[in-house]
Amino acid sequence: MVDLNSLKIGFALTGSFCTIPEVLPWLSELVAQGADVTPIMSEIVYSTDTRFGKASDLICQVEELTGKKTIHSISEAEPIGPKGMLDILVIAACTGNTLSKIANGINDSAVTMASNAV
Repeated sequence: MVDLNSLKIGFALTGSFCTIPEVLPWLSELVAQGADVTPIMSEIVYSTDTRFGKASDLICQVEELTGKKTIHSISEAEPIGPKGMLDILVIAACTGNTLSKIANGINDSAVTMASNAV
């Protein structure tokens, strides 16, 4: 088993709303194993209510699990690289749109900015 006690993990969520409930247990598990987890959300996830849940409920759940405020804007994500805030970044769920932007170096959301900073 890997020791996660000293690992700083960014956990980012993008607009694949139907899969977000499936990845939250993984977020919880990382925290339970001692990782220092920083939540990151695309602006759409942070502000959009869907049939899968309210944005405010998701934010509360994630912040309660991690004990940290959610990074949700480009300006909040920009210091991640220069400050060495993360060792690794998990993007789950990751939409095809976000994946294509990362592959092409496009930084137009908190998640894509974070991915290019790690």
